[in-house]
Amino acid sequence: MAKPGRLGVGIIGAGKVGAILGAALRAAEHAVVGVSAVSEASRERAENLLPGVPVLEVQEIVERAELVLLAVPDDALAPLVEGLAKLGAWQPGQLVAHTSGRFGVSVLAPIRAAGAVPLAIHPAMTFTGLSLDLARLPDCTFGVTADPAMLPIAQALVVEMGAEPVAIAEADRTLYHAALAHGSNHLVTLAAQSAQLLRDVGVENPERMLGPLLRASLENALASGEGALTGPVARGDVGTVQAHVSALRDHDGGHSGDILAAYTAMADATARRGADRGILRQDQLAQLEKALEPGHLPESEEGPHDGH
Repeated sequence: MAKPGRLGVGIIGAGKVGAILGAALRAAEHAVVGVSAVSEASRERAENLLPGVPVLEVQEIVERAELVLLAVPDDALAPLVEGLAKLGAWQPGQLVAHTSGRFGVSVLAPIRAAGAVPLAIHPAMTFTGLSLDLARLPDCTFGVTADPAMLPIAQALVVEMGAEPVAIAEADRTLYHAALAHGSNHLVTLAAQSAQLLRDVGVENPERMLGPLLRASLENALASGEGALTGPVARGDVGTVQAHVSALRDHDGGHSGDILAAYTAMADATARRGADRGILRQDQLAQLEKALEPGHLPESEEGPHDGH
């Protein structure tokens, strides 16, 4: 194997992740010997982030590279690895790293069988595919998985890209990835839903209103966990929660649209976690859960009471 900093690197997949990590490895003095780019967008990305690197067929990249970076969609990873194994493309001693969050190294079994070294290095970051991503890498961590003897290699590659490696056990990869997807992807949905509601009530720049609130909430949550929780659920303010649900139901035309469904699901989860941590009493939890039941109406809308 070549000395650190002198590996011939092949990038399979010039998507938002592959092109950025290829540029980071190049900045660490590795030589990027080829990149695969199928779409016009990926070709343009390769030209901008990896100028001078030849665009090659996948098998030719594997033949040339000492380190192959597989930056392809999760569902494409296993078929790609198996297909190249059938062609006899993988080489003994070759380093092969994928960037999938979901998988560890078991998905690279055909590579191991060929005598190559399987590595999983997943950046816990959302990418734009622009050069500004390179500046974000020093604040980024990577979930790395490898055989114990090879883990230092995966860690070293991440460090060379300026980021921090965190070891994730093979059996924990899916849960690890679910944690990141739940936090990052659903945060985008929540922000978009909140912005939509504000626009619907006439707020012209909802991002300006939400920005300081969401940033402060995120910073507080990361620093203090559930201790940072505020709002009607944390206070056990059942009436306010009922009013929210009623207003959202009206907004959705009486149907359980995506915003109402998200609000009730997250409010229920928040209440349960609050009760588990002593923020809410059990009677408050029961009242909140009732208020969040599908079809439940606030008392003011339920009609005459029977005394119970």
